[in-house]
Amino acid sequence: MNKVFLSKERKQYLRNKKYKKYRIWLTQIAILVGFLAIWEILANQKIIDSFIMSQPSRIWETFTNLSSNDLMHHIAVTVYETVVGFLVGTGLGIMIAIILWWSDFLSKVAEPYLVVLNSLPKVALRSRYYYLGRSRNTSYYCNGSSHLFNCYNS
Repeated sequence: MNKVFLSKERKQYLRNKKYKKYRIWLTQIAILVGFLAIWEILANQKIIDSFIMSQPSRIWETFTNLSSNDLMHHIAVTVYETVVGFLVGTGLGIMIAIILWWSDFLSKVAEPYLVVLNSLPKVALRSRYYYLGRSRNTSYYCNGSSHLFNCYNS
């Protein structure tokens, strides 16, 4: 077995480096704990509005409540949809890019449309799937358009 020889100076340097790393880590944790403590105290003393800014204890209570009500299932569905959407979008993008690279004619025809699509805000390109962002005040069949129409089915 090869035994690596380290000088006293090198050992001291490595100890100092490790000590500095732990000091930084502990300081970061202390800042986080201090921030959360001050936030909780200010919310309890009514110095900040806990309805707007909430408070750490209420956030933790909500998180534990969600954890007992299928939070992991919802996270898994969200991750699945994100990965599938990314893969489908990437695959379609690569196929379209290959087609446009291969055909000079199609590239020239599509160029102005692609320029316009690229300049649009990406939010404007969302799908027509209305269940995204349904309002609290709408019925099941209203699909988020309560700001335009009365959607109560009475």
